[in-house]
Amino acid sequence: MPSRRARRTTATVAGLAAAALLAAGCSSSSGGKESQEEAEGLGAGKADTPRMKVAMITHAAPGDTFWDIIRKGAQAAAAKDNVELVYSSDPKAADQANLVQNAIDQKVDGIALTAAKPEAMKGVIAKARKAGIPVVGFNGGLDQWKDLGMLSYYGQDETIAGEAFGKRLNELGAKHTICVIQEQGHVALEARCAGVKKTFDGKTDILYVNGTNMPSVKSTIQAKLQADTSIDYVATLGAPFAITAVDSVEAAGSDASVATFDLNKDLTDYIRDGKIEFAVDQQPYLQGYMAVDALWLYEHNGNFAGGGEEPVLTGPAFVDDSNIDEIADFAQKGTR
Repeated sequence: MPSRRARRTTATVAGLAAAALLAAGCSSSSGGKESQEEAEGLGAGKADTPRMKVAMITHAAPGDTFWDIIRKGAQAAAAKDNVELVYSSDPKAADQANLVQNAIDQKVDGIALTAAKPEAMKGVIAKARKAGIPVVGFNGGLDQWKDLGMLSYYGQDETIAGEAFGKRLNELGAKHTICVIQEQGHVALEARCAGVKKTFDGKTDILYVNGTNMPSVKSTIQAKLQADTSIDYVATLGAPFAITAVDSVEAAGSDASVATFDLNKDLTDYIRDGKIEFAVDQQPYLQGYMAVDALWLYEHNGNFAGGGEEPVLTGPAFVDDSNIDEIADFAQKGTR
């Protein structure tokens, strides 16, 4: 891999790079002042190292608040590390790969990406490595990150999380659950439901929904509940989908309970009110923070977490009525 310092470009080119990446992403923003202001009070001093540019590229769908939490963590690390952060996202794997290529073309100093569809990322990650740009993974692609050639990975082992979820359902006396997947073929989501199915003693049905269309999500879950009254639990894979599932249960006149993966500030009230039994938190703020910080550490001290052999796990952590009061304040700030 070429010297990291050799990848440095002039300030003029750096400015053009930021503009190009901003135009390329379906949702994007630079770091700098905005990043520092949003992360105020969450950093730990500020590095005096030379300014570097990091591109963060995710498969986030528009309107999914989960990614706001990841982004806040990334912005906090960027503010601390004197990093210009350029965020972009696209739920379509091919378009996400194009965003990575844009970052390579602009000669950024590091790339943090999600590999929800690993095969789509394989080629562009290889191109980044050839260009001397280090790449770290987070949130999606835990089983593939080493094969893809990434330096390190930050996230939850979704199989372990799913297995823990299934065991919790057993403890609650559930008999028949549907596991709702909002994006078919997404490796992390599929792994969650596979884990649930492995350890849950009852019956598990997989239900695919269109995660970019919430009215459709509601009607699909509602129809399933109406068609099979033996379903006593709905397992969703994201906080917005859990809240929608609550509406589906009510509309279907079902007695099913709802439990979910992931957390946001709105979900905390649902847990407090008993409308949602529990959430499995993978700590997305931590994922975003550590991904950016990892690139800074590699640039300035040659570090890579896990020695390039093991991922850094950020979950699973259960949130229910026993600990919701401890976590709710952080969730209201948008960091849990």
